[in-house]
Amino acid sequence: MAFSTVSYLWRDQNAHQGFRTGVSLHSHTNQSKETLDFLANLGGKYAVIRPLLARMEHRSYAKYGLRMDYAAGYWTPPMTPRLAFDLESKQIEKLDINSMVSITDHDTIAAPMLLRTIPSARRIPVSVEWSVPYGGVQDFHLGVHNLPSARAKQWMQTFAELTAKPNDERLKEILVALSDEPNVLVVFNHPMWDLFLIGQEKHEFLVNEFLQKYGTWLHALELNGLRNWEENRAVRRLAEQWNMVLISGGDRHGVEPNANINLTNAASFTEFVHEIRRRRESNILFMPQYAEPWKHRLLQSTLDAIRDYPDFPQGSRRWDERAYHPDANGVVRPLSEIWSKGRAPFAIHWTIKVVQMLGTGPVSDGLRLAWSDTAQLRLALGERSVEV
Repeated sequence: MAFSTVSYLWRDQNAHQGFRTGVSLHSHTNQSKETLDFLANLGGKYAVIRPLLARMEHRSYAKYGLRMDYAAGYWTPPMTPRLAFDLESKQIEKLDINSMVSITDHDTIAAPMLLRTIPSARRIPVSVEWSVPYGGVQDFHLGVHNLPSARAKQWMQTFAELTAKPNDERLKEILVALSDEPNVLVVFNHPMWDLFLIGQEKHEFLVNEFLQKYGTWLHALELNGLRNWEENRAVRRLAEQWNMVLISGGDRHGVEPNANINLTNAASFTEFVHEIRRRRESNILFMPQYAEPWKHRLLQSTLDAIRDYPDFPQGSRRWDERAYHPDANGVVRPLSEIWSKGRAPFAIHWTIKVVQMLGTGPVSDGLRLAWSDTAQLRLALGERSVEV
């Protein structure tokens, strides 16, 4: 039997009492390469966006000789590993409990390996968000936490080979081998999110097929701090259907700390893994920011990605230093190096400025009111625990 509790800090200010530690799972740093494929997908789905992308593609080729390649381009979140670690730790420690942080950048363990050279973060688990192609049309993201340090690079090579050349039998072998690592935790991140916009019905079919084939070797399903109430309720039903543990995962990409954490009395991350895997118990706490309107939070996360941070280290300060694309010779470089004058073209510059205006006081407050999730909030508060 799996047992998961879900609490809300804005409803119960003492929800964390009786626990020794808060665990931040699933967050991203500037070591994470975030694909631009979503732009092409949006253009295919929404007719109003396609002409805008077509104009951008035309101007890119006419002015710079560049053909837009959404698959090869990417952007990186603004926070360095140290800044991200400190952000997550401080949010938890404000509750007067100890903190553990597991950073899971996309398909790289660079952040935890760098952080292990810092005394305050030397015990951080080696973790990653692994992109697993499935069904020929979708990627599923698996949070793989606490890889054994001595073999972490070997595991990363194994993951990369499967991602580059998908194979169902090989995937099963890898998941079985991961499960045989007693201190590793494998989480199915945001399972109900249709990442590639293939259609929710088809996506859910693939999710259930994936769980039927491989669920035995997955240890938990994620309630995601950046996804909406409805989607997380669907994940709860999925957990009940498959008798799986629920776990938190903030999925932070910007500068807002994770919107949920796990509470535990474990003294180490390995003990926490055993709590999830062996005892099949999980205590999830949603933080106050999750009660904010979902669309408003997505907007703020977008603004975090395109905002300037003059106090950040060089290379992370401007949005066009954090966005990358192949140049005319096929070499991937920051956009700031590709612009002919070292800065964004006039049209792009002012488009960014207009979007940034959405985050200013009066405009932001108006959007927040218009996007109120009060009805969803009331519905969600009835869900105090999950036992299956």
